[in-house]
Amino acid sequence: MDQPGRADRPVGTVRLPYSTEYPVEWEADVVLRDGSTTHVRPIRPEDADALQRFQMAQSERSTYLRFFAALQRIPDRLLTQLVTVDHVRRTALVAVRPGPGRDGAAGEDIVGVARYDVTDDQPGRRTAEVAFNIADALQGHGLGSVLLEHIAAAARERGVHRFIAEVLPQNRAMLGVFREAGYAVEQHLDDGVVTVSIDLDPTDRSREVMADREHRTEARSMQGLLSARRVLLVGPSENGTVDELLAARVREAHATDPGDTELRVLGDDVTWADLGTGASWDVDLAVVAAPPDEVIDAVRRLRGTSARGVVVLSAGWAETGPDGVARRRELLRTAHAQGMRVVGPASYGLLTNVPGARLRASLALTTPKPGRVGLFSQSSPVAVTAAETVKRRGLGLSTLVSAGHRADVSGNDVMQYWQDDPHTDVVCLYLETLGNPRKFSRIARRLAQVKPVVVVVAGRHGSVVPPGHTVRATRAPRRMLDEVLRQSGVIRAENTHQLMDVAQVLAHQPLPAGGRVGILASSPSLAALVADAVAAAGLTVVRPPEPLSAGAPDDEIAAAVDALYAPGACDAVVVVSVPVVLPRTDAIARAVAAAAARTGRTTVVSALGLHGMPDELASGDVRIPAFSTPEDAVWALGEVVRYAQWRTQDHGTPVRPALREGLSDGAARAQARTLVESLLGSLPGDAPDGMVLDQAAATELLACYGLTLWGSRSVRTADEAVAAAEELGWPVALKIAAPALRHRADLGGVRLDIADAEDLREDAERMLAAATSLLPAPDPVLEVQAMAPTGVACVVRSVEDELFGPVVSFGVAGDAVDLLDDVTHGVPPLTDVDVARMVRGVRAAPRLFGYQGAPAADVAALEDVLARVSVMAEDLPELASLELYPVAVAEHGASVLHAVIRLRPAERRTDAPRRALPG
Repeated sequence: MDQPGRADRPVGTVRLPYSTEYPVEWEADVVLRDGSTTHVRPIRPEDADALQRFQMAQSERSTYLRFFAALQRIPDRLLTQLVTVDHVRRTALVAVRPGPGRDGAAGEDIVGVARYDVTDDQPGRRTAEVAFNIADALQGHGLGSVLLEHIAAAARERGVHRFIAEVLPQNRAMLGVFREAGYAVEQHLDDGVVTVSIDLDPTDRSREVMADREHRTEARSMQGLLSARRVLLVGPSENGTVDELLAARVREAHATDPGDTELRVLGDDVTWADLGTGASWDVDLAVVAAPPDEVIDAVRRLRGTSARGVVVLSAGWAETGPDGVARRRELLRTAHAQGMRVVGPASYGLLTNVPGARLRASLALTTPKPGRVGLFSQSSPVAVTAAETVKRRGLGLSTLVSAGHRADVSGNDVMQYWQDDPHTDVVCLYLETLGNPRKFSRIARRLAQVKPVVVVVAGRHGSVVPPGHTVRATRAPRRMLDEVLRQSGVIRAENTHQLMDVAQVLAHQPLPAGGRVGILASSPSLAALVADAVAAAGLTVVRPPEPLSAGAPDDEIAAAVDALYAPGACDAVVVVSVPVVLPRTDAIARAVAAAAARTGRTTVVSALGLHGMPDELASGDVRIPAFSTPEDAVWALGEVVRYAQWRTQDHGTPVRPALREGLSDGAARAQARTLVESLLGSLPGDAPDGMVLDQAAATELLACYGLTLWGSRSVRTADEAVAAAEELGWPVALKIAAPALRHRADLGGVRLDIADAEDLREDAERMLAAATSLLPAPDPVLEVQAMAPTGVACVVRSVEDELFGPVVSFGVAGDAVDLLDDVTHGVPPLTDVDVARMVRGVRAAPRLFGYQGAPAADVAALEDVLARVSVMAEDLPELASLELYPVAVAEHGASVLHAVIRLRPAERRTDAPRRALPG
């Protein structure tokens, strides 16, 4: 998978400046197709020896495909040129793994190279020639695809949006990398060489390809950890410490329940010399309880073994301050460079109940029974609590993963694994922080299509970040996280109690076909209580519940149960039995269990003395969950019903409106990029808040995305106002341009439908006088605008948030938006269904649909505006904020009357368009 190009050929007399300046985000740890990891970074001048070793180790075929000629050794002049780049017009990335370095010291081996060289420097059309070279041993491992993602992302940051590559026809692997990446690709054969042209703008297909590859590699990576059989325990060098207690606990836990795990203890059962391929014993997974420096040393010593990961039980890392953060970074770099993942620090460990491969690598002295629930927890204390709750309820687990401080392995990784895991049907996550909400939303939404996902997110109502966690700041409203979870299709629980309540239903009951609920209760008061709870949960009681006493005869019980479970009678059943005087009997429980098993009807029970998954509510393979209170049972059922409905709904397709009329979407985006680059190029370096665009620039930028800004003129006198109206056409609107007054008709800031010069002069003079008294110097400015068709005024906003990325919001204009926070939010990319939900989700939405006899507004035109804003926000991370206010939605069409746009230099989003592990 090697490919040549002019990017590696001498450039004659052109001398490119060398700079060590490059974004730190260009360095990344990545997962390959086999689940192993490696490090990608920009090339450096000191890489010359490593690059020469890399080239000399390549086969003759790889060398020929790379250079179109035999070249065993790179000439010194070319070698110097290859390692000297400016990171702007000339960039090279290398994939590295640990190697000998110089003079036998530890160093790095290069295992792959990707580089580009700009050949056409026209703004908006910048093109570069790209070249790749992959080590023979790693060809077919997906490294070429990873490097293409990373070099393409670096190129886009430097304004390059097209790659050209020259490839020999027999180099099918490299041609496949280009063709299968999902970008728009053209190729033609000329003089025995295939020239490939690649448009680097992300497409739906390229995003889908990256997501599929990310899913496969991260799932394979987790498979390597959770299928481990040979576990090495590494304890501290000194006794009497907390770490020594942790190591002793692992040994005790293994002695209590070893599962199918072979545990060996360093220093007792095995030495470092005994480890490694070809040695007397090898290791799949290391569990380490030791001070940070000893942990890092142990990871280094695992080089040459088959270890796919390390579980760090001990603390003392990022939570201790900057030095701890640096130690954590060194741990990750060391582990990833050797192909290993890191679980922790401060992890409770890993457990699996896979038949024949039960992994025991945790602090748990007793383990839950096998089941169909996968459980992920960041917090070790919560992992302890959750595991005990699972056992007490008789629920059963397939997997338990505790990520601790989540330095590397996170809930996203485990969700990737669980999606295809045949032993897991229900996914439960306890999250202390959401480090990458965009990636979480993307993965969870995909997983929730096939398996239910139940999530608790701690700290949603505050700003406390647990020690050891690194989380980006956010200015998004607190309910933004709720919106991310809703958009993802997950079930949100408030606490671990609710988490387990929902898991009980999902793990042992079928998904209900609808929200019609039948009730069987042991008294009229209980029946009324349950009916109220059903209505509060958004469900429907199909008929008045008939009380059934716990002491009723068997034939009466059978008749009532049969009627409730009759075909079509309801979608789900709630049974509540609380005898007051008579002792509890199991007659109702047995009858309900048999009927539920026979009909497949979703059933929940609240009965005195029954809790969890009791045997009294079992029939064959079917078990009915029992809850301590009727309210708990109904709440859990309501969440399951909503999930079942979400799963069957049409979630739409990504909005992709045709952009600027007369241009292809690619050309329109190129115009937008050129404009943004030009505007920000004039921005002073000491302007951290960026720049607010004037009307001309805002009009042009919006036009690139098919949005027309209604024309207006700024004036300072009545005469200027009349002249502007003559130019724009009568009738006109007159507004005070100051943001505090421009929408305030109650303060005299707006006059509408002015039809002649005399009225306009009077209004202008009156408004100028009012503005002078209300506003500080300088002199007030008015705005004259041609009248748009009358309609419902709306507001559409977008903000680039450090944590969530682009956040789009919608509201019907007026005091309700600000005073009552009547706003909906969405995180692009949005689907047409997302856009429709945002418009209809505000409480003031009836105003758009003919409220109190008013004509219905053109909601389709409004949704088109919202869709275009979402695409614009997704495309341009430089779009710090945008406000379209008002957007007048008439019977036909929607008019954007005013826009405020602020640009600032882009910061990397949490879900960048290339695969990378935390670093």
